[in-house]
Amino acid sequence: MRFSTLTQRIAGEAASAWDIHYQAQALRREGREIFLLSVGDPDFDTPVPVVEAAIASLQRGETHYSDVHGSLALRQAIARRTGGDVSADQVMVLAGAQCALYAVCQCLFEGGDEVIVAEPMYVTYQGVLGACGAQPVQVPVSPEQGFRLDPMAVARAITPHTRGLLLNTPHNPTGAAISPQDMALLAQLCREHDLWLVCDQVYSGLLFDGEPADPISLSGMAERCVLIDSVSKSHAMSGWRVGWVVGPQALIAHLATLAVAMLFGLPEFVMAGVCAALEQDLPAVHKMREAYRQRRDRVCAALLDCPGVLAHRPAGGMFVMLDIRATGLDAYAFAQRLLLEEGVALLPGDAFGPSAAGHVRMGLVLDAEHLEQACQRIAACAGRALVERTCGNALWKSEIPLFGREG
Repeated sequence: MRFSTLTQRIAGEAASAWDIHYQAQALRREGREIFLLSVGDPDFDTPVPVVEAAIASLQRGETHYSDVHGSLALRQAIARRTGGDVSADQVMVLAGAQCALYAVCQCLFEGGDEVIVAEPMYVTYQGVLGACGAQPVQVPVSPEQGFRLDPMAVARAITPHTRGLLLNTPHNPTGAAISPQDMALLAQLCREHDLWLVCDQVYSGLLFDGEPADPISLSGMAERCVLIDSVSKSHAMSGWRVGWVVGPQALIAHLATLAVAMLFGLPEFVMAGVCAALEQDLPAVHKMREAYRQRRDRVCAALLDCPGVLAHRPAGGMFVMLDIRATGLDAYAFAQRLLLEEGVALLPGDAFGPSAAGHVRMGLVLDAEHLEQACQRIAACAGRALVERTCGNALWKSEIPLFGREG
């Protein structure tokens, strides 16, 4: 039987990015102790008032079809959270930020369009753009420059076929954040070249260093800027599957039409929980944010001066990128050895793009004490690789005269 070409456009190397993670899960099911740091799923429980709000909604019998745009109360809460002149009519609620990104790209881009993305990029971006037929134009960001996206490099990548920029800040996998100054330059490029600016900011609630960028409030950006956000990371609600889009009303209308064909609204009781998450000043949320910051600092301190490993200190998010090039192993080989020998699961950086080759992504999804134990295991694995590399080089050098005599 024949399948559509969509199945090919959404496949590719990125689809195999999770192999280490799935292998780690299998080892855990077999009873082995595994430090599962390969996925960005918060290890905290959803705050109690959020759960209670959802239960109360269920008890009120709110189990019927909801507004396809999302409940008015939730859209108003999101508008207030966004600030500026944003109204509820500029908000669309969808089943998670991933669904929101997919829907946005379906409504903005099509075959022949080019969309500029920082590389390395989150692994689903390739499939999302492929699904609508658009071509990702990857602008490399280097570890030597702190993974900063250079607006001048973006400018050089623009062609007559460029339709938009897809930005992610704080960035997954690197944790780099776009500064307000750089965002202003990127917004200027969008105005000059009539481009959409799609900003995936699901980690915006976990920015630790620097000032947040606010592209939608910049002059001339309200009609061309699209924000995507969720409570998955900031409120430990990844399983609730709620994300949203803030953008021009015309785009919201198109998204609603797509949602009718695809989703037909979210459960009312789930949205009631999200309302509580956004409207209440929850101490648990502040504690989670501080815990992530402390975990980042703990990991960076534990790996400071670690032979073979260099930790890049992220400005935000829930990951730390580790440069393991000095071990002589590529990212996949190191991640495989680390899992099998030490029971620590990290994601190979190559899965996100060639600029992250020789790096592994470490999720800050265990408490600080367990993360420090994981760092000790990472250091042990790197140390063995360094010894093997040194011994291998010494053996190779010692054998050169022998080969010369025999030859």
